[in-house]
Amino acid sequence: MLTLLRVKNLALVEEASIPFAPGLNVVTGETGAGKSILIGALYLLLGERADTSAVRAGEAQCVVEATFHLETPKSIDALLEEAGLEPCDHGQLILRRAVKAAGGGQAYVNDAPVTLPLLKRLGARLVDLHGPHDHQSLFQPAAQLDILDAFAKADKERAAYDAAFAKWEALLARREELSRDVGDLAAQIDLLAYRVKEIEEAEPVEGEEEKVRAEQQTAGHAQRILELGQQVVQAVSEDENAALSVLAPARKALDELARLMPAAQDWPAELRAPTDALAALSVSIQRELSDIDADPARLEWLDQRLATYDKLKRKYGGSVEEILATLETSRARLKDLRSRDEQKAAVQKELAAVEKELQALGAALRKRRAAAAEKLAPAITAELKALGFEHGAFGIELLPTDEPAATGLDRAEFGFAPNVGEPMRALRAIASSGEISRVMLALKVVLAEADQIPLLVFDEIDANVGGETAHAVGRKLAQAAKRRQVVAITHLPPVAACGAHHFAVRKSVRDGRTHTAVAPLDEAARVDELARMLGGRESTSVALRHAAELLAAARRA
Repeated sequence: MLTLLRVKNLALVEEASIPFAPGLNVVTGETGAGKSILIGALYLLLGERADTSAVRAGEAQCVVEATFHLETPKSIDALLEEAGLEPCDHGQLILRRAVKAAGGGQAYVNDAPVTLPLLKRLGARLVDLHGPHDHQSLFQPAAQLDILDAFAKADKERAAYDAAFAKWEALLARREELSRDVGDLAAQIDLLAYRVKEIEEAEPVEGEEEKVRAEQQTAGHAQRILELGQQVVQAVSEDENAALSVLAPARKALDELARLMPAAQDWPAELRAPTDALAALSVSIQRELSDIDADPARLEWLDQRLATYDKLKRKYGGSVEEILATLETSRARLKDLRSRDEQKAAVQKELAAVEKELQALGAALRKRRAAAAEKLAPAITAELKALGFEHGAFGIELLPTDEPAATGLDRAEFGFAPNVGEPMRALRAIASSGEISRVMLALKVVLAEADQIPLLVFDEIDANVGGETAHAVGRKLAQAAKRRQVVAITHLPPVAACGAHHFAVRKSVRDGRTHTAVAPLDEAARVDELARMLGGRESTSVALRHAAELLAAARRA
């Protein structure tokens, strides 16, 4: 359940903390006091789009935060784990969202930053929020099927059908793609075959071009390199006056000096280091020179190989990696074009199998839906009787679709007959918002037993009703609150009197600024608030007495 809602700098609310409790929580206040701000805060926490104009004037950002205590956090923990977050600590979950006046913002779950899609997925499992215009969804056939499936607990059947339908759509798209005009097929095949053959015969290898270019650089100057290298070798070690030959007597003299003179002990080593280096240099040069190929035929091959790479890069990509990618793409495309007829036949065969599977899964889903409709319709009818439609009736008709649809092989038509002797009419044909609001409430009460969402929020669902019907709506909300926590924003005293907990929204002006505050009401304050709702700003003794009677009657009920 929702244990605390905090709002800071949202519209007229500078700061408010509302400690909601189990059961029916009612929120009242004068028109324009800011009751809808609380709903706006919840919408933000459910991941809905943020409007920067909602930030209180003069403030940098607004912050809304909700603390939930979950008795069974398993499904929420699964979502958190999927997102790489820690599970709830002893069932506590904190959602927070900041919206900046300059644009942008951030969402958090248990102080960890998250994306809005994750916030929306979590919100869908935590809060069922019904606003004054949400009854429009009841008119949509797809929404009606969703309601029926929720009551039927047909998750397994719906998931199986959805998977088959997605596969069916993908196969239809593939068949369309294969049947699409590809121009001159033979010309495309010839072009691709030439491209594949040209690249395959060239046999490009990553890294080879650099090696060939380096060898070509050397081979192009082979004669001069050999001449210069030989000059160095001769000067160092091969000529009569080579450096090593000249230094040999000096090394011998230093060896003898070291034996005769203590100060000369390190001199032989000091001379040996450069002479050894010269000898090593001579060996290295000779080894490298031996690998140089001065054959003109080799140089010609190197030139041709580089020309091949340059040509491939001009035609098929600026690097060998891109050329090889072009080769793979062309091979795949060539194979695809050459096997069009075979692919069409395979897709058609698979499509027939999936269509058969789809019909079977759709039939299983229809069976589940039909059984649920037989229970749901009378259950809603019973709730509607308690809401003032003594002779009203609710009906659900399942009709087959012309072809498979995303929602199954059926379409649902919810119907309602409010009075004796009147025919059942489609729900979308109901003109009275009071009637449709009560139908929505009846649906929510029945479905409350079918789902596990812990919080049910109604924003003025009692609009356009009054009299005894208002009492019935209040009693029904209280009944629903026995199974789930309910928050109801209402303007009707009989509904507010049914609340187990009552909060009042007040608007005031301080220092030239408008402020909205939310306060829990004790018994005496509830009587005053109900009297205000009954009699206006000036609470008369009659209004106060009536308010106290409303509270007493609600407790007895």
